Amino acid sequence: MSRFSMEMQQTIERPAMCAGVGVHSGEKARLVLKPAPVGTGILFRRTDLGLPKAEILAHAANVSDTQLGTTIANENGVTVAVVEHLMAAVCGLGIDNLLIEIDGPEVPIMDGSSAVYCELLLQAGLKQQTAPRRRIRILETIEVVEGPKRATLSPSDDKHLTLRARIEYDNNVIGVQQMALRLAPGMFARDLAFARTYGFARDVEMLRSMGLARGGSLDNAVVIDDDEAIMNPEGLRIEDEFVRHKMLDAVGDLMLAGAPIAGAYDAVQPGHALNNKLVRKLLETPEAWCWESDADTDLVTRTVRAGAAL
Repeated sequence: MSRFSMEMQQTIERPAMCAGVGVHSGEKARLVLKPAPVGTGILFRRTDLGLPKAEILAHAANVSDTQLGTTIANENGVTVAVVEHLMAAVCGLGIDNLLIEIDGPEVPIMDGSSAVYCELLLQAGLKQQTAPRRRIRILETIEVVEGPKRATLSPSDDKHLTLRARIEYDNNVIGVQQMALRLAPGMFARDLAFARTYGFARDVEMLRSMGLARGGSLDNAVVIDDDEAIMNPEGLRIEDEFVRHKMLDAVGDLMLAGAPIAGAYDAVQPGHALNNKLVRKLLETPEAWCWESDADTDLVTRTVRAGAAL
């Protein structure tokens, strides 16, 4: 018998549903999360358009916009915006296959974090499937740099994703924050899922004039005023909530590689555009990564043992 505990693909046991408003569009949307067969991946389906081809695979190649959120689109021009918080929950809970039906243009922001989505998925129950889980193993370091912003994916000996992030603002509320985390089972729900998105009161009118932040409020974002004070009556959930949210975003954006990543992510001043460029560069560099599953590792181990026994 193998000494390995093989990771199998997962979906959910039963459907789950929620509804809310989009932080940018201000439009209400209803989500229905449904189990999906092995090999499906994370598939979004717009149910409000009446189109036969309203499905979008959650993949970096389908990212069409990264302005204050990650938007995916298909060849028919169908889009779903702000997918990253839901994708982060999916990744953090180890879900590989899921059908997400949505009757609007934007994933509901809920409380600005991934906590509601984690709770919803856990209440639906996680179901182990019949095929080994596939990971993207980083073989060579990939880096993208944009001025002071930098992000890398590099090899590690772990089968989980390790994240390191640093942010710096000329602001006394945020200042310099940095954090490192190994995304082992249970760590996302405990250490990142609750961290909310954030912004500055001075930017609200400008964003709304651009068609953004129309659904934003103190109920779904941490807002900092001109006096460098937190406007939310309840304050922060934790002192470094800002960098934790940046790491939450990164988990969701990296899941758009098409599978969990086994490697190390390191970023300075990360954002959705930088994350998407990093994932695209990785996928366009075939020598920098390979597919891996525990079935491969188990086969190698049993082959070596058989050879040693001869």
